Amino acid sequence: VRAGQRLASMLRCTRAWRLPLEGLGPHSPSFARVPVAPSSSGGRGEAEPRPLPLSYSLLDGEAALPAVIFLHGLFGCKTNFNSIAKAFAQQTGRRVLTVDARNHGNSPHSPDMSYEIMSQDLQDLLPQLDLVPCVVVGHSMGGRTAMLLALQRNLAVRQYLLTNLVEVDGRLAWRLNLDALAQHLDKLLTFPQRQESYLGPTLFLLGGNSQFVHPSHHPEIIRLFPRAQIQTVPNAGHWIHAERPQDFIDAIRGFLV
Repeated sequence: VRAGQRLASMLRCTRAWRLPLEGLGPHSPSFARVPVAPSSSGGRGEAEPRPLPLSYSLLDGEAALPAVIFLHGLFGCKTNFNSIAKAFAQQTGRRVLTVDARNHGNSPHSPDMSYEIMSQDLQDLLPQLDLVPCVVVGHSMGGRTAMLLALQRNLAVRQYLLTNLVEVDGRLAWRLNLDALAQHLDKLLTFPQRQESYLGPTLFLLGGNSQFVHPSHHPEIIRLFPRAQIQTVPNAGHWIHAERPQDFIDAIRGFLV
């Protein structure tokens, strides 16, 4: 309770503080203007809050290793982890990302603010940077965001995999042939080389948050399927039909027309 009261007091003091813009001379501190995003919630019938393009700093490292993401706390910013991020990148060889949460640092301002939308911001950003899977480290508000991000992302995959768990003679067993799948997994993750083309209409439906199909794959898709339409469903991962079922249906209906 005391911690919450202390944070509330800090917020009141921060909101009450105003810098007189007039009179700032050439030797006065400079302040960058932060973009402001319009509210996407609050009225009836309006869309759910939209992810924002967060400000971030990415230190390069070994792409084969999961990256490490640092999330700051309330009233903080990505520079809080500057020295730690650099040391971590040097000592582990991993890519390290520090991020400004919405309404913090150099990230856009928005009237929408919740752990759910902060988690969605990251779910939108991390695939764009090809940082999935990753290790997320958060402080205070950032820690809660990391907790919700893990629960939201792991739950869907876990539920999907558990559909393959069945009861046989009173015992739980996988209905997948795991041995055969593991033995031939490398073949299943690539597409056979073909020289012929299919000239009929074709729809490739991609999830906006999925990394399974990269732009570098598009030329080969067009070579094999010259009449292909490539559409992207925003805010969807690999399982579009499960995550955005109506968008999935609409895309197919539009293709059939």
